[in-house]
Amino acid sequence: MELNEIKNRFGIIGNDPRLNSAIETAIEIAGTDLSVLITGESGVGKEVIPKIIHAHSPRKHNNYIAINCGAIPEGTIESELFGHEKGSFTGANEARKGYFEVADGGTIFLDEVGDLPLSTQVRLLRVLETGEFIRVGSSKILKTNVRVIAASNVDFERAIARGKFRKDLYYRLNAIPLFIPPLRERKGDIHLLFMKFALDCAEKYRMPTVRLTPEARAVLESYRWPGNIRQLKNIAEQISVLEREREISAEAIKSYIPSDTSTLPVCAQDSQSDSTLSDRDLIFKMLFSLREEVDTLKSIVANLTSAEHHHHTKEIQVLPSHNDMELDTYSDIEPEEEKPVMTIQDMNADMIRNVLKKHNGKRKAAAAELGISERTLYRKIKELDIE
Repeated sequence: MELNEIKNRFGIIGNDPRLNSAIETAIEIAGTDLSVLITGESGVGKEVIPKIIHAHSPRKHNNYIAINCGAIPEGTIESELFGHEKGSFTGANEARKGYFEVADGGTIFLDEVGDLPLSTQVRLLRVLETGEFIRVGSSKILKTNVRVIAASNVDFERAIARGKFRKDLYYRLNAIPLFIPPLRERKGDIHLLFMKFALDCAEKYRMPTVRLTPEARAVLESYRWPGNIRQLKNIAEQISVLEREREISAEAIKSYIPSDTSTLPVCAQDSQSDSTLSDRDLIFKMLFSLREEVDTLKSIVANLTSAEHHHHTKEIQVLPSHNDMELDTYSDIEPEEEKPVMTIQDMNADMIRNVLKKHNGKRKAAAAELGISERTLYRKIKELDIE
């Protein structure tokens, strides 16, 4: 299968030589059972490589399970990975198979493997070396035959030096190393990715697609993108939804790109970007929802106006720009008492409460709808004091 066919199949955008090399290597080693360790900054798209490997391997008809190790609480991760016996801990009302048992004969992708607790790293090393594991609360040795692919944005040399990651596990996982370059080193791909996300957004929300001027494109390509593809997708969606003009100028682009972190090292920016982008994600999900409600309201008002054109009414402006979010009101209505302005924290808390209520308190489903990890949702619930 040609490289372009694979890219089309898995939705990969870009022609960077190092990205192409990583994809080609993934195909070449797919037929083996060697462990693979994929490294690269957060948001570069590491999760697509394991799918390519599994789809081109002899295991492709068996289970493929992707696990975000950083999203599972430390107290339950061993049960999730290796299973548990009935009564092994409070709440274990029945025996349960773990992911390594369910994926027998298939492939397991351990995303954010650098976040695993040391005790779990020992168990993982045993599985990699012998295929053996023990359920929590059991003494019976079980066997599994899985291909393990791992990914992380952790600096493993530093983690090993600090005693946070086992050296023997690192060498076992790193049988085949693959590196995904950051977006700032793929300048030729930035515009292609932006237009892909803008087209997807335009199709989803039924609006014309934005276009970039040459100067705007130059601004995109000169930015460092600490959040990589994930950050670019957020900005493409923001611009598509909030900008009235469909031709986007350089000045418009600059208003969406953070300037206060542009001089910081990428590692420092990455450490701050998770909560910032999560806040922004939640707010713009609210704006997307508001847009749909506004469209519905416009339709209702238009129908009422058509049916009762003999009544005198003052026109209501219902499509605010991002610079003017106020609605006109009827002149004969007494003004309401001014309400306190909601802060970003208030908006996030309200959004999270509504989504949790919708899913009956199920955090996994709520996190999926919000587009954030379960770990980020847990942190938000704690930070915002949500019951």
